Amino acid sequence: MSKRALVFITGIAVAFSMFGGISESQTRRKPKPVSKTPARPSPAKENVPVTTDPRDAAVGNNRFALALLHQLGKTSPENTFFSPYSIESALAMTSLGARGATLTQMNAALQFPNGIPHRALAAQNELLNAKGERPYVLAVANALWGQAGTPFQPDFLKDSGTFYGAGQHSVDYKGNPEGARKTINDWVEKQTNAKITDLLPKGSVTPAMRLILTNAIYFKGDWASKFDKDGTNPNDTFKLAAGGTSTVAMMNRTGSYKYFEGNGFQALTLPYKGNDLSMVVFLPRQPNGLPAFEKTLTFENLTTWTTQGSAREVQVGLPKFKLTSSFGLGQQLGALGMSLAFTPQADFSGMCTAEQLFISSVVHKAFVDVNEEGTEAAAATGVLMQTTSIRQPTQPVVFRADHPFLFVIRDNRSGAVLFFGRVTNPAG
Repeated sequence: MSKRALVFITGIAVAFSMFGGISESQTRRKPKPVSKTPARPSPAKENVPVTTDPRDAAVGNNRFALALLHQLGKTSPENTFFSPYSIESALAMTSLGARGATLTQMNAALQFPNGIPHRALAAQNELLNAKGERPYVLAVANALWGQAGTPFQPDFLKDSGTFYGAGQHSVDYKGNPEGARKTINDWVEKQTNAKITDLLPKGSVTPAMRLILTNAIYFKGDWASKFDKDGTNPNDTFKLAAGGTSTVAMMNRTGSYKYFEGNGFQALTLPYKGNDLSMVVFLPRQPNGLPAFEKTLTFENLTTWTTQGSAREVQVGLPKFKLTSSFGLGQQLGALGMSLAFTPQADFSGMCTAEQLFISSVVHKAFVDVNEEGTEAAAATGVLMQTTSIRQPTQPVVFRADHPFLFVIRDNRSGAVLFFGRVTNPAG
């Protein structure tokens, strides 16, 4: 019996070019002169939390997940799927090279105003990479792909390896950008069992680049209790928020699940084999109730609603669905307070002092497939930088997701939300 796969990839592209090569979308400011003095001390060593508890990393991750969900809702209120864990991990690695106000803004945007706890994030990755016998496969991998001969700051390279296990590789962006792109894409494809291909699209890697950071998360497993395919209704009805319906394949199963009821919504936890990870589905009572529910989804409520509840006999109806999302995140991250990093005034001197860098764009792609056996998902993120030069009933509870809902896929041990999804129409 085959297992289903949950896959996530993050790519960060750090590009150097002449100041005249800055895109029209960038703020036109006079660039600061490149610093010739050593970078300020590594933020991974000074003025940051010393905690090594992955649950502390999960707090910022989940706050960031909600902040980003609300920002994405302003521009993409329909079907949405993304991985806050991978986006935050990628930007946290980038922050190792940030200094001054740039670092302060990144800390705030990533929901760690007192400093990004790199040690706790390292512990989180170690938890996800735990060895031993498990009924699923879960692995995290990171890598740095630098231009041969470029003098990156030793502390940045060391801390990337220490806290994120990032292996260091030399490539030739100047002489063979297409070859470098293929090398990186091949690594990504290998880390994800070919679930993610062409992470860096053709033309995205230019001779101006000097560094690309990649992060991959791979999960493969089944539901703890699979849905019987014979119980799936291939022509069921899904009620749309604006009225009308769409035809969906509705999976059905009755069993014991952790269930929670709130004011105007239901929450159901669907564990994966091993119970280390689970999907939590939030279902408003009304077909048009999702926008109002999202406004109530604070960090405190998310924590409560994903951990409370009791085992109940539940009649589950959940649609099979596939979601794909592709969007830039520059606008959303700027709205979260991380604006300086996207201007020529950014300070990434902790990464390199030979040239001054700033982030030119952040791109994210994601895919998820939910079916009777489990969940299959894939996603990609790119950050590009440039230089300036409850009551117990007697009958089973009915949980029928036949109208718009939210879901998260979380690590039960630390509480970190790895994936976040909004389903407004499973038929697409």
